[in-house]
Amino acid sequence: MGFFNKIKESLSKTRNNLVNKLEGIFKFSTKVDDETLEELEEALITADIGIKATENLISKLKEKVKSNRIKDTEELKLVLKEEMINLFPKPSFNLKTPVIILIVGVNGVGKTTTIGKLANKLKSEGKKVIIAAADTFRAAAVEQLAIWGQRAGVEVIRQMEGSDPASVLFDAIQAGKARRADVIICDTAGRLHTKKNLMEELKKLYRVADKEFPEAEKISYLVLDATTGQNAIAQAKIFKDAVNVNGIILTKLDGTAKGGVALAIASEMEIPVCYIGTGEGIEDIAEFNPREFVDAIFS
Repeated sequence: MGFFNKIKESLSKTRNNLVNKLEGIFKFSTKVDDETLEELEEALITADIGIKATENLISKLKEKVKSNRIKDTEELKLVLKEEMINLFPKPSFNLKTPVIILIVGVNGVGKTTTIGKLANKLKSEGKKVIIAAADTFRAAAVEQLAIWGQRAGVEVIRQMEGSDPASVLFDAIQAGKARRADVIICDTAGRLHTKKNLMEELKKLYRVADKEFPEAEKISYLVLDATTGQNAIAQAKIFKDAVNVNGIILTKLDGTAKGGVALAIASEMEIPVCYIGTGEGIEDIAEFNPREFVDAIFS
């Protein structure tokens, strides 16, 4: 299945939630007036696009309606699509190798699965990948990661349950150097109820990465679960305050009508969405393309 069709299929619930509302407005209103824009604003907010992103979109639409003298709702729809695409910031980095990728996020968002998929994707692109199982507080996470590593054909560096996560990353860096790995992907714990300890732990991982592998690029991806809607933004704020989040990986898009939260995250957090999960298989991860994402919602 092609990339666009895969995205289109995974966004079917979001499309039904958002586009049905929008099409209702465009169908019954042929002219663009204040009432049309008010109805549009309400539809966007209730589709989990969020207040800030919606205000941003409506403000831009009002400007375009005035400057371009838009009077037809079909033309308004095209402008809305372009403004949605423009909401997404572009990544400010290139994935140069060697690179250490820290995967952060709360428990239950799909971090382990995402690491397996990402490792498989990078390996299929010809890169040598090593995984560091540094969520040592959950034995199940390490075991799960070992299974995903096996599926992807990627080495997983692990230690005993309760070990210092930084020592796991240290071992992975030494292994990576010895085996000339291009990418080290590091899993991290996601225990928000011990927020202060968790954030200190993440900072320690950064320090170890900088000290032991200074020439490697360091990137952190925050994994967010699309099904949590606006809660995903609250999680993003917590992690952004503690660590330098370079990009978002949005999971479980195929199981939710709340895919519009991608627009809310982009607008509120100003962090680029880099990858999206499109299913449960090992190949069900795709690089995020704002235009194809918006086209898939409207198609």
